[in-house]
Amino acid sequence: MPQSPEKRHAMKVVRQLAKDYADAECALNFRTPYQLLIATILSAQCTDERVNIVTKSLFKEFPNAKRMAAATQKQIEKHIKSAGFFRAKAKNIKSCSQDLVNLHGSKVPQDFDALVKLAGVGRKTANVVMGVAWGIPTGVVVDTHVGRISRRLGVTSETDPVKAERELISVLPEAEWIDYSHRMIHHGRAVCNARKPDCENCRMKRFCPRIGVTA
Repeated sequence: MPQSPEKRHAMKVVRQLAKDYADAECALNFRTPYQLLIATILSAQCTDERVNIVTKSLFKEFPNAKRMAAATQKQIEKHIKSAGFFRAKAKNIKSCSQDLVNLHGSKVPQDFDALVKLAGVGRKTANVVMGVAWGIPTGVVVDTHVGRISRRLGVTSETDPVKAERELISVLPEAEWIDYSHRMIHHGRAVCNARKPDCENCRMKRFCPRIGVTA
């Protein structure tokens, strides 16, 4: 059965990303699935660089769910103040950790549906944990950068992250769901800047529709 034009275009993007960013990995620093979960919660409306700064001291004092669950919200806030929306995040981190201790034996469940029931965990965070911690593709991580570049490249037309993920899932092979997001983020940093994309030096310029690029 012949591929649709949308899938053929998506595969051009996938193949070029694989050539350019073969070794792209999650930019968050973590040692355990629990630390990845907390770092991803912190990454909402915050750069990965900033998250890595605040988690250095946070994980030193509270390295696991049991220790974090026993901490006060104020103690957690002290470490993450510069991460943005720190009070709400601290509340979610404490509640999430308590649920892990009380409901999951202090372990991060290797189950998407169980993950999204935890405080502060949406589809994006659950997809990150499932994909990065265990290599299980449950969806495509659509953060601000992945959504923006995917639209610019014409892989999706959706601005809503959930709708964009649904569309990406429909055109990308399942085996590419995890790497696609990591590679897109690296491409955004190296070439496809939000304000001033370096289209002349982009290896996808021959097939990129440059949607939304005015310069």
